[in-house]
Amino acid sequence: MNQKNLFVVGLDEFNRQRLGTLRGAEHYRFHGVIEPEEVYETEVFPIGEMLERATRELEAFDGSIDAIVGYMDFPVSTMLPILCERFGTRSTSLESLLKCEHKYWSRRVQREVIPDHIPTFTAFDPFDDDALTRIGEAGLYIPFFVKPIKSSGSRLGFLIDSPETFYLAIEQLREQIGLIADPFNTVLEHARLPPDIAAVDGHFCMAEEIIGGWQCTVEGYVFQGEVVSYGIVDSLRYPQVLSFFHYRYPSGLPGYVQEKMTELTRTVMTHIGYDNAAFNIEYYWDEVQERIWLLEINTRISQSHCDLFEKVDGVSHQQVTIDLALGQRPDMPSRQGEFPMAAKFFYRVFFVDAVVTRVPGEAEIAALEAEFPGTFIALQVTVGQRLSTLPEQDSYSYALAHIWMGARDETQLLANYDSLASRLGFEFDDIRG
Repeated sequence: MNQKNLFVVGLDEFNRQRLGTLRGAEHYRFHGVIEPEEVYETEVFPIGEMLERATRELEAFDGSIDAIVGYMDFPVSTMLPILCERFGTRSTSLESLLKCEHKYWSRRVQREVIPDHIPTFTAFDPFDDDALTRIGEAGLYIPFFVKPIKSSGSRLGFLIDSPETFYLAIEQLREQIGLIADPFNTVLEHARLPPDIAAVDGHFCMAEEIIGGWQCTVEGYVFQGEVVSYGIVDSLRYPQVLSFFHYRYPSGLPGYVQEKMTELTRTVMTHIGYDNAAFNIEYYWDEVQERIWLLEINTRISQSHCDLFEKVDGVSHQQVTIDLALGQRPDMPSRQGEFPMAAKFFYRVFFVDAVVTRVPGEAEIAALEAEFPGTFIALQVTVGQRLSTLPEQDSYSYALAHIWMGARDETQLLANYDSLASRLGFEFDDIRG
């Protein structure tokens, strides 16, 4: 039997090995397109040049091009439908993808079918000196949340609790928004946009009513028009701040709340016209008001959740991405993994900038991983690095390490993490803040 050729944008060795464990992987050959260092680089995204280079690489391949996939956010997510259209492989349309990723367009579309589950919102130009007044004219008043029309992770997201914090945020937005806005506008040039959406390009921002509660992510896909939700992952934050503490699977939400989120997911993704691709939707459950809020839609699986699904269900949900790209209904198992519960923890330092002078050594990490079976520790810093140079950080903390763990229940999971975290030997100098 001939092997299928699957091209992965930004394929690194870690994910190459993980992809090799998927069901049916013996029938696939995985090829990288665009070096992973380029798509992980968050300061410069020459997306036009990257698209043309990827096109040349694919055109030069001597064999069939059976699928083109990715598992990362911008710029990879937005490159995929363009490349797939060029080479006749399966993906959702660029317009349906942008109805998820263009935050203003996405809110407009969501409001058409689930208006009671989205916050009050408006778009504004951060280069407009009267932006705060215009936000108020749209019915939004301090406090509110600000974020770019297109961002990556929590980058350039700000909680605005006074005019002073708004103008401080505006300074950073004006300085940095072009890093993603310019390449995102390159993507918009490939799409057919309604005039009122085309007028709100990547240099605009969103102001939104503050929403909150128990945060979670519904992982799902659409196959030939059928919307399927296959898992809900909880996103738990550190007390009193916006930074994530850990992702936990399976969700601890009440069953009826999970069922309602699944229903909302089916409604909005069907309305968008998204098809033959994976997605995830972030929600809040406000237990006090008994209200579910839709936070945002992402046009990919969450890479952070891959290990959680592998530990609990028996295979990374990269399985979903690969199956869909090959035109197959995803073969995703359930509860066939080694652990009943799993989590990804973020080991952080808060509100402090510093230079790293020591990180845990390989022997220390190996000993901790051996002591807690199923644990994987990925350092995010190196000796000599200043924390403020770290990419993809939120506005309130720095993640020093990502730690994946499995356990029989929540009590064991948290106890094991606390024990491990207390022995991670980081040291710093030139501390500021």
